Amino acid sequence: MNSTSPTGTADQAAQDAKERQGITEWIEGHIGGKVTGIHRQRRWRPVWRVDLEKDGGSRQVLVKGVRAWDCIPYPLVHEMRMMEVLEANGIPVPHVYGMCDYPEAFVMDWIEGGRDPGLVMEAIESASTMSPERWAASLEYMEILARMHKIPAEQFEKAGCQRPEGARQVALNHVERFHRMCRDQEIVDPFMEFCMAWLRRNVPEHRTRCTFVTGDCGQFLNDGEKVTAVLDVEIGHLGDNFHDLACFRGRHPVENMGDVPALFRHYANAMGEELDLPVIAYHTVAFLAVGYFGPLFALADLSPGGDWVESAMQVAFIGRRCAEAMAEIVGVELDEIDLPEAHVTPLEDMALDKLIFEINRLPTSEQFADWQRSTLAAIPESLRNQAHYGRWAEAEDLDEIGQVLGHRPGNLEEADRALKDFVLQAGPEHDATLVRLFHRRLLRQCLVFAGPDAPADHLLFKKVEPILET
Repeated sequence: MNSTSPTGTADQAAQDAKERQGITEWIEGHIGGKVTGIHRQRRWRPVWRVDLEKDGGSRQVLVKGVRAWDCIPYPLVHEMRMMEVLEANGIPVPHVYGMCDYPEAFVMDWIEGGRDPGLVMEAIESASTMSPERWAASLEYMEILARMHKIPAEQFEKAGCQRPEGARQVALNHVERFHRMCRDQEIVDPFMEFCMAWLRRNVPEHRTRCTFVTGDCGQFLNDGEKVTAVLDVEIGHLGDNFHDLACFRGRHPVENMGDVPALFRHYANAMGEELDLPVIAYHTVAFLAVGYFGPLFALADLSPGGDWVESAMQVAFIGRRCAEAMAEIVGVELDEIDLPEAHVTPLEDMALDKLIFEINRLPTSEQFADWQRSTLAAIPESLRNQAHYGRWAEAEDLDEIGQVLGHRPGNLEEADRALKDFVLQAGPEHDATLVRLFHRRLLRQCLVFAGPDAPADHLLFKKVEPILET
């Protein structure tokens, strides 16, 4: 590192070196052998694949760290404890070795196998597919999921899970945690408040049994037709097992989960339980609401790392799909919208083009990989679309919010605060109007992110497939 390097770059390099030293010392001290390589992965959070030489052979372990910002209401050790319970019950999860002191992370076996993209940007870059082998593994996964749901809740309670009592807690204890985090951060978001009001009013009162719920179901590795590992139980909790089935609807078809109704039937046979489609529909709203709440934390956070555009796109994209899932239950038809002609912004375009050009010529290194440079360049790329279409979206938002409130707010900040207050007082008679309003707002955001040349089947426009009989 030469003396002319920016302070931020030097600090990042020093932190990276300290993290690598901490990882090396922990692994060599607790697992043994010699660390020969550490590779940072493209993920929401710091994740490293570590090469290790031990007993004359090579192996790899995974080090999973804390997210760049607090966006889930469970500590890192929670996921490790959930994995330990699952492994003790014969569920194929990576073996966990323990918690590393610095960086704060836990260490597990690296498991080989294929998986579909887990981020919207990755899914756009590499379309999700369903091969015959992945489908066979998906059916096996449903059998594994049924086995997870049959593990006695007491085991997870002993590992730190809060046990919900009664239908309301079974349905809401998970999403309420995310909502409290948003409130604690003073996030003002009227759609968030509408989701919570709607979910509280529509609890499935007959669902009182609780099981372990992965919270973000459908994530697994496969080698051919065989599941090699269940992944990512960081938001695992005790709740309604049908919430996990709802995750499949929430993910598909952005992540191609295959024939979702067939997967549900396979699960029902393995579980020995009939499907309750209205409950799955309800939990689809809850799952997507959680997915909407999480990225809200990232938009104003200045912590190093993360993916700002991914977060902003997820707010628009997941929120829109949440409104679609709610609309099916409420029984309201939703609107289609087209982008208008672009607002011409020649000076802004030149400035952003220059910024993108300069970012793309920044040298890469171990501390600043290609994907990190692309993540940074995506910010001015998205701002270019905002410059072209942001005025249109804002004017449409204010006009439509004004129709609901009875007066047109002066700006979006004022509009969001007034609409939040309206939502907190509104009863179910306003559901249809508010679902359509929020869907249109979020769809406009998706259109702006996708831009004028986006194909009709762009992933940002993928809809939630219906589940209820019409």
